[in-house]
Amino acid sequence: MDALALRPGSTAVHIVQRPEPAITAPDDVLVRIIRVGICGTDREIVSGGRAKAPDGAAELVIGHEMFGRVEAVGAHVRRVQAGDFAVFTVRRGCGQCLPCTMNRPDMCRTGAYRERGIWGLDGYQTELVLDKETYVVRVPAELEAVGVLAEPLSVAEKAIDEAQRIQQARLPDAAATPDWLFGRRCLVAGLGPIGLLAALALRLRGADVYGLDVVDANTVRPQWLQAIGGHYLDGRATEPAQIAAVAGAMELIFEATGVPAIEYNLLDALAPNGIYVLTGIPGGDRPLQIAGAELMRRLVLNNQAMVGSVNAARDHFQLAVDDLLQAQARWGHDLLARLITHRYPYTAFSDALGQHDDGEIKVVLEWEHAQ
Repeated sequence: MDALALRPGSTAVHIVQRPEPAITAPDDVLVRIIRVGICGTDREIVSGGRAKAPDGAAELVIGHEMFGRVEAVGAHVRRVQAGDFAVFTVRRGCGQCLPCTMNRPDMCRTGAYRERGIWGLDGYQTELVLDKETYVVRVPAELEAVGVLAEPLSVAEKAIDEAQRIQQARLPDAAATPDWLFGRRCLVAGLGPIGLLAALALRLRGADVYGLDVVDANTVRPQWLQAIGGHYLDGRATEPAQIAAVAGAMELIFEATGVPAIEYNLLDALAPNGIYVLTGIPGGDRPLQIAGAELMRRLVLNNQAMVGSVNAARDHFQLAVDDLLQAQARWGHDLLARLITHRYPYTAFSDALGQHDDGEIKVVLEWEHAQ
């Protein structure tokens, strides 16, 4: 079968032949890939960035944002059956630390985890994928067109869930509403797929959402944000220090830029008792000069919290599927489907991986009926 692979550290993605996997254990799930999303991590990998092939292999099959149809299951599998749509999670635990043994590899303490299509395990840019039942999440048929968004949304779900749990634990007024986010002013910085999906999850929970980016307001990302009731702030016209005056201080900031200077300056927009969750991962190692004393004073005197969040557990994937269903019911199939702006057959992988402009939200490679 076909697969897209490269040698880690190189930029030469190519189609390779791999043997078709088959059910060999009672908890195996075999999925035929329908489509796979492309994100910044994939583009970093194919630019020679951080990646690791499986032990004993020279090349890595890329891709971690998958959606497919269950082809067959082992005798003990109950979560899905042949014909169901499904997604697999990405990270596999180290098997050593307590979080990993509790099926929370997203909180691995040792760093010895593996990630499909990224680090030490082949990914999903291929025709058939075999994995264990514990990593599969069933996707309802009505989400066939947008189920591939479950993985990026799961990243946002985890970050928002962590922020909400922290605030509910520490704020005396957190119980004033059934959902802490209801009516809260929230800022999403960076309107890529994860940022827009974070805005979607926040809006579903009743938050007043502002989105910050550096693109024209009439382009697809700000337009999509506004279609779900969000407000757009153009970062070229509104500096972080001006956000509170323009829109009000933010009780939650969801950072999805990966730009260090912006990440620190956004603290100017954070309200007293607010929480700032970071999901963007900066590239490179260029030094950044910050006002460290002022930062620490502000966090302490204003009772502010900062937390980093990466990856997601199976429960967050399930939350993502549930929220996609709610979003489709609230805003309609067409609006949700507009998040996928570019579709290519997998044979056109070079065009897809090179595509990146203001008109892009999510790019996917189609595997079913692509040949």
